[in-house]
Amino acid sequence: MAMPYKPKNILITGAAGFIASHVANRIVKKYPDYKIVILDKLDYCSNLKNLLHISSSPNFKFVKGDIASADLVNFILVTENIDTVMHFAAQTHVDNSFGNSFEFTKNNIYGTHVLLEACRRITGQIKRFIHVSTDEVYGETDEDAVVGNHEASQLLPTNPYAATKAGAEMLVMAYGRSYGLPVITTRGNNVYGPNQFPEKLIPKFILLAMRGEPLPIHGDGSNVRSYLYCEDVAEAFEVILHRGEVGHVYNIGTKKERTVMNVAKDICKLFNLEADKAIKFVDNRPFNDQRYFLDNEKLKSLGWSERTHWEEGLRKTMECMTILDELLPMSIEMAKRNLRGIYNFTNPGVVSHNEILEMYKQYIDHSFKWTNFTLEEQAKVIIAPRSNNEMDASKLKKEFPELLSIKDSLIKHVFEPNRKVPAK
Repeated sequence: MAMPYKPKNILITGAAGFIASHVANRIVKKYPDYKIVILDKLDYCSNLKNLLHISSSPNFKFVKGDIASADLVNFILVTENIDTVMHFAAQTHVDNSFGNSFEFTKNNIYGTHVLLEACRRITGQIKRFIHVSTDEVYGETDEDAVVGNHEASQLLPTNPYAATKAGAEMLVMAYGRSYGLPVITTRGNNVYGPNQFPEKLIPKFILLAMRGEPLPIHGDGSNVRSYLYCEDVAEAFEVILHRGEVGHVYNIGTKKERTVMNVAKDICKLFNLEADKAIKFVDNRPFNDQRYFLDNEKLKSLGWSERTHWEEGLRKTMECMTILDELLPMSIEMAKRNLRGIYNFTNPGVVSHNEILEMYKQYIDHSFKWTNFTLEEQAKVIIAPRSNNEMDASKLKKEFPELLSIKDSLIKHVFEPNRKVPAK
């Protein structure tokens, strides 16, 4: 096996988004000698909070901007002396591609072309260009296939999103062959985990289950998908960065498959919901591939393997979601309603520390005990006087009458789903 590649200055596009943020966090923390530059335009599904843990790291730099801006991309590549590009930035939501396909062409194809051309212009400086694609470029896998699509399989995309990703791949391949750009392409299964935007299936279902709302399933729910936990995928990119061969394609996938119906049922179990009552069937997509199935042996030969069990990954994803996630769908609805002004984004009412501890005792551990500090004891530990804070949520409550009080919200979304003490 060839010597592992060691980058110096890495540009990661789209790293305020879901998958790339996990990759960036991993690399910044694990490789302090690598300089990581993030380029992200902070689209609707991106969030700088995804990078909060590394924002003060000396080897991290964030630039807000669009990969379609040729001058900006050229400037970053030259001034930051970039030798490695990990290109994640893309529009990725299939449903949106049916109604706004031109935006997908602009971001996924044109944006990739601008990035490739900028890299071509600095001859010899770029040592690796890792292009992140999707399993959807292969199109639908036969239901009775026992071997998944391998990296040399024909590309047969069936929706506008997948077509734009396949088009971007063709440009990447052409620049590798015509200009000798050292390209590597990855094609991945679905990914899930903390910080994923709730337009995607798993966080969407978890948030709906938290709110006690129906889980909508396209068609009959028999469509089969494979899911990898985000940290396993971040490790896969770490392996490909250091051991991947130039000119090669790597599938990032799992052979463990689940129907959309099974995913919904597993999430219902997390929240003690009756699946028959919680699941709602809705009209299918214009075209909804029945199955995607990847052969991942090539990546495994580099030393990667899936580590996180499905149940563990779902639990970690659920546990990362807080009471604020109850409010997140409301923020999306507010944007749709074109609401303006300042809103206190909180549940109405207050809850004391003692009330929270009482709820913990009631729902989690009946034997739990605690003792309160006296004011004198508290003063020895905390110099500043403690304060009581209550925000007026009446403006938000007027728009969303169903908004629960903070105490009721804690019970419904935190304590009841995690109940260990049997209900009386």
